[in-house]
Amino acid sequence: MCAIAGMINLKHTDAVVDTMLDTMRRRGPDDTGTEIIDNCCLLHTRLAIIDPAGGKQPMTICVNGEIYTIVYNGELYNTNEIRNQLQKMGHTFTGHSDTEVVLHAYAQWREDCLQQMNGIFAFAVWENQGRRLFLARDRMGVKPLFYMQHKNGFIFASEIKTILAYPGVPRELDAEGVGEIFLLGPGRTPGSGVFRNIFELKPGYCAYFFDRRIAVKQYWSLKDREHLESLEDTADHVRYLVLDAIKRQMVSDVPIGTFLSGGLDSSLISSVCAEKLLESNEKLTTFSVDYKDNALYFKPEKFQPNSDNEYIHIMQKKMDSNHHWTVLTPDDLLSGLQSATLARDLPGMADVDFSLLLFCRDIRREVKVALSGECADEIFGGYPWYTDPDVLAQNGFPWSQNAAFRSSFLNKNYYDKVNSEEFIMERYKAALSECDIRPETPESERRIKRMVNLNQQWFMQTLLDRKDRMSMYNGLEVRVPFCDHRIAEYMYGVPWDFKYYRGKEKGLLRYAMRGILPEEVLWRKKSPYPKTWDPYYTKLVKESLIVVIDNKNAPIHQIVSKDALEALLNSDNHWPWYGQLMRTPQTIAYMLQINFWLAQYNIQLV
Repeated sequence: MCAIAGMINLKHTDAVVDTMLDTMRRRGPDDTGTEIIDNCCLLHTRLAIIDPAGGKQPMTICVNGEIYTIVYNGELYNTNEIRNQLQKMGHTFTGHSDTEVVLHAYAQWREDCLQQMNGIFAFAVWENQGRRLFLARDRMGVKPLFYMQHKNGFIFASEIKTILAYPGVPRELDAEGVGEIFLLGPGRTPGSGVFRNIFELKPGYCAYFFDRRIAVKQYWSLKDREHLESLEDTADHVRYLVLDAIKRQMVSDVPIGTFLSGGLDSSLISSVCAEKLLESNEKLTTFSVDYKDNALYFKPEKFQPNSDNEYIHIMQKKMDSNHHWTVLTPDDLLSGLQSATLARDLPGMADVDFSLLLFCRDIRREVKVALSGECADEIFGGYPWYTDPDVLAQNGFPWSQNAAFRSSFLNKNYYDKVNSEEFIMERYKAALSECDIRPETPESERRIKRMVNLNQQWFMQTLLDRKDRMSMYNGLEVRVPFCDHRIAEYMYGVPWDFKYYRGKEKGLLRYAMRGILPEEVLWRKKSPYPKTWDPYYTKLVKESLIVVIDNKNAPIHQIVSKDALEALLNSDNHWPWYGQLMRTPQTIAYMLQINFWLAQYNIQLV
């Protein structure tokens, strides 16, 4: 994995280039590269995973008189198939990196190359003769790509911080950006960069920048279809797709490991990887996170019914893996607040981010690549809101049913500027309008398909942002096998009564994977990413917020009502701020992140 960036029609002195590269080094600590072609400057920093010697970037080739130069961030999981196809068409290769294959594929097929690719990626190709730039992002949105039209030029980068590093780029937040942070955050409207005039290329989209204009095009989306397979055939199909995705994503020229929470998804990935490595007499390295004295304070609830540790031990013993624990304290979590905000360039999921950042730091000491179980819940129906009839019947985003509470934080100026219900519902309805659903689909099934689309376009993106930024901030590549687009495409057409087999969330996935995991793990009720239950953490974040409240110059006061912050100190929200984990301590931490972000990034309110 890597970081990429570029500038078109803009001055690029050595000082500017060095400043921008400095913001990219945590994503790519192994190497840097720069290529200047007339009015185009391309930047790259590399985390070397495949072909360390032959995969240096920017990479240039000449095909049929046109010179193509690429900067690429990602991993292609069908590299050999595409390379073999291109070789039969006359292309020759000097190394075995996927970067070289992507570049030749673009030279051969232009944007149609994206239909051939199975992987996670964000890349840019400059056509020297055509003097145009091509940008593309993977179907599921695993790898990030932001852009901005600045003056008469164009800037793109893996992360917002790199765009902000260009001289003269304004760091502005308008009323719409305030709405993103307070009414939707830590989620974001697809395509929004929150900062004024900074945008994200949406998953499944590509774009050309030519003649000072950008043209954006969607190349992939979920398409509904009639499902004709029996339950048994469906389970066999799911088993093949999931196992194939996991094994494909083990490709690496450096050692790999896996996240292990003891839940279905990470246990499945770990078990398959352990068995595959055993064929070469290798042991899998696994990683888990916990909190000091958490067993003393854990409180079962509908979102988190039991603790993970018992199941982690079952899996570790079964696989005989080289297992590593990261055990965090409340002080550790608070110490990660600022770094996690810098990693994301935006306020995030509070201590859910902080803990992952510190966890990835420890993982990176052992391996460069790890596989993780994100996205199974979105695709296979693992969240409570897939089965709660009250939530299914409501309008609005199910992970954020608290518009009135959120808007109550805004001071009168912004409360009047941002109509919370209208702001949220406009985005909700836009997301529903993009759902592809067959006309004859019954209403009960339509509700589920709408929920799948909402989760993939919105909630899943927040989790992928979190995993990418917290891992890459530590120079760790994390792969997510359940994000294989083939799985998403197939599962979208599968009826809910199959997905909810035996009345269990992700029931079809469990049934399809029988025999791979111990029964008590295979049928364990879903439990989300672990969080601390230690009251000392709540005490720490409350004390930190009091300091902010008492500081009349704290930038958050420009947006937020002081009374609302004071009320938050003593609140106990019935519904989390976001998702399943962000309750009162995490909401307090989120406000701390907002204040730090406004100050650290020197954001101007417009």
